Order: sequence, then C-alpha cells, then structure tokens
Amino acid sequence: MTSLESWLLKIENWIWGAPLLVLLTAVGLYLTIGLRGIQFRYLIYSLKLALTRQDDKAEGDISQFQSLMTALAGMIGIGSITGVATAIAIGGLGSLFWMWMASLLGMATKYAEAILAVKYRTLDEKGEMCGGPMYYLSRGLKSKWLALFFAFMGAVTALGTGNMVQANSIAGAMKQLVSLDPMITGIVLTALTGAALFGGIKSIGKVSSWLVPSMALFYILGGILVLIVKAHAIPSALAAIFQEAFTSKAALGGVAGSGIMAAIQYGVSRSVFSTEAGLGSAPIASAAAKTDVPGRQAMISMSGVFITSMIVCTITGLAIAVSGLLGQTTADGQILTGSSLALLAFESALPYGGLVVTISIILFGYSTILGWAYYGEKCMEYMFGIRIINWYRALFTLVLIPGAVMSLQTVWSLANIMNGLMAFPNLVGLFGLSAIVFQETRSFEKLLKFERDEVKEAS
Repeated sequence: MTSLESWLLKIENWIWGAPLLVLLTAVGLYLTIGLRGIQFRYLIYSLKLALTRQDDKAEGDISQFQSLMTALAGMIGIGSITGVATAIAIGGLGSLFWMWMASLLGMATKYAEAILAVKYRTLDEKGEMCGGPMYYLSRGLKSKWLALFFAFMGAVTALGTGNMVQANSIAGAMKQLVSLDPMITGIVLTALTGAALFGGIKSIGKVSSWLVPSMALFYILGGILVLIVKAHAIPSALAAIFQEAFTSKAALGGVAGSGIMAAIQYGVSRSVFSTEAGLGSAPIASAAAKTDVPGRQAMISMSGVFITSMIVCTITGLAIAVSGLLGQTTADGQILTGSSLALLAFESALPYGGLVVTISIILFGYSTILGWAYYGEKCMEYMFGIRIINWYRALFTLVLIPGAVMSLQTVWSLANIMNGLMAFPNLVGLFGLSAIVFQETRSFEKLLKFERDEVKEAS
C-alpha cells in the first residue's frame, strides 16, 4: 500500500467512524420519534403504494414506480453482496443485527429526505424536475454554501463509487465468468450506459423499471433456494446473529468480530452504504416522481430501504451464516471475505450458486451506474446549469473504461470519503427542516384519513 493509499484510508476510517455513525443514528432516532414510528405504522401501506399506485396525471417526469426503481438502482448494488459479506467477515454475524436496526431507523430518514425533495423541487430550463438535498438546503434551510458543498461531493462521488468501482467489479466478474478482457467490458459498458444516459431521466427510469425488479427477483430466488437447502442451519445462524450482536466473542468464528463495537460499526456503515439513507443521493430521484403530495412519494421512498436492507442484504447475510464458511481462509492463507465469500456460500448449497452471485454482481453494478449517473448530473446541473449535463454524461461514460481496467484502491477510498462527506450537510438539513417534515406528515395523514373515509362511504 502506497503512502497516499494509507493516508486516504485513515481519513476514510475517521469519517466512517464514530462521528458520522453517531450522527446518522441520532437523526434517524429523532425522526422516528418525531414521526411517531411512521416506518412501522405505514410499512404495509408503503409497500402496497410502491407497487400499485400510479400518478400519471400528477406533476413530475417519471412514475412513482420508476422513481423507486431508479433509487433502488443506486441502492441495490455491489454493497448488497460484497459489502454485506465484508461486514460479516470483519465485524462478525452480529453486524447483520445492527444493519437491521440501522435500516429501521433509516426508513424514517429516507421518508424525511423524500418529503423535502418533493416539497422544494423546482423546474429547470428544459422543464424537468430538479430536487434533492442541494435544493432543500438552499430553498428550505437558506444555506447556499451547504447546498454547493453537497452538490460538489455528490458529483465527484458519482464518478468514483457510482462509476469506476462498479465498472471494476463488473469487469472482474466478466473475466471470471467468461475470461473477457476488462478493456472490452469497459467499452461495452460505455456504449450501454451512454445509450441509457443520453435519453435523460425518462430513459433511465424505463431501463431501471425492468432491470431492477428482474435482477432483484433473480438474486432473491437464488438466495431463497440456498436457505431452503440449508434450512436446518437457519435456527443456529439466527441465534448466532443475536448472540454476537451483544457479546464480545463471535459465535460462529467471525474473523475480527471479537468486539461489540466492531459489529455495530460495520453493521451501521453497511446499512448506510446499501440503503443510502442519510447520504442524500436517493431523494434526487424522488424529486422527479409524478406525485400529488410529498407524503405519497415519501412513503414509496421509505419502502426502498426495507426492500434493500431487510430483504436483499438479509438474504446475503443469512446465506453466508448457514454456509459454515465464515472465518475460513483461502489457499494462500487470506481470510475469505467479500464477493468470494458470498460466491462460495451460494455454491455450498447450489450447483450453480456461484453463477447466481456473479451474474447478480454484473446486473447490480450496472444498475448502480445508471442510478448514480443521474445523481451526479443533477448535482452538476445545480452548480453549473443545464449546459453542463451533456459534458458530464460524456465524462461519466468515458470514465467507465479506465474504471474497468485499473486498480481502484485509491479511487475507492477517495470515493468513500466523498460519500461520507455528502452525508454531513444532508443530515444538518434534515434536522434543521424537521419541523417541515412533521407538518407535511400531519397534513398527509389527514388526507389519508379523508381518502379512507370516502372509500368507506362509497362502499
């Protein structure tokens, strides 16, 4: 590891250490209390709304479903497989419990982000919706400098975490699957991504609306088959998850999961990486949705956290837990972790389980590229206007080629630093505008009551 990589790693570990994790948890808990546990009271309704309601006549660029799928495109990514596997390998199985806890709080955070994103969205010169933290920080909190700080971090992070890291993971998976040269993978990704991006959010929304459900269903079904085959090991795995969450010694041999703080740190941080709750990226997609009131889209956005963390990430974690591979080493003595751990966990139960993981990594990575491309261009548009969008799209697509072929240790650390720095101004905005969130929620709940009363009277 070079001195630059070592220096960046120290900064990354500090940013994703206690300061940010405490702030994320505190804001999530505060919003949960202020919203009276809205994520629990309206969970079923939010999931139903996400899959059934259409507001084609409402103001916006894409349907609510397409907005959710675009947000999920950025959320259900490499982190749902590699990130969860790494967290469990380092923090022990207890990390999975703390990931669940952080996700439940994150649902309230994601709800608040979407409320503000829709309330403070505006139209650009092309008549398209623009919204997200940079707009509710400037228009709501009246802090232009915080808005610019977030937008800059978002645009840079999109090139790193949302682009080059994903391209590298896809190239690695294709090389492993069919021995394809990473350069060819980079060129193909550039063509496919460019075709989707230059059609704007409507094109991204259409691609995401069929790609995301298909890939999620493919991975979930594969994971369920693994759990069926290993059903006998599920009770002991669940017991170990809860035991390791509150004890200082890993029950099933977690590598470095000998401390409760390690489980908490990796569980919370992986929840944030997977769901993006608190980072401020997903509300950029929420702002483009066709919706009649902010609360309706906020409910849909909230459901995305549940789908990503409580379903997709949980399947990865349980598949590893029942495999018995946690704590084992590779032929060269290295601890088994990351995508290799997830791949072997699936293979331990299914003949082609490794292929399921490999294909999922490819699809998850591509969907993340599309989601983050939109986030990045909207951040650039906020700073420089619509004239910069095509230039940014061109840069974003071209960066995929070096991303596919180069070593990304430095880029990964730098992107994670930027990703973490995005969260700070966003969390300040959520706290500062919480009164608006509570007010909008009260109005929305009154509307829901009125709608339900009308249905009862009609029946």
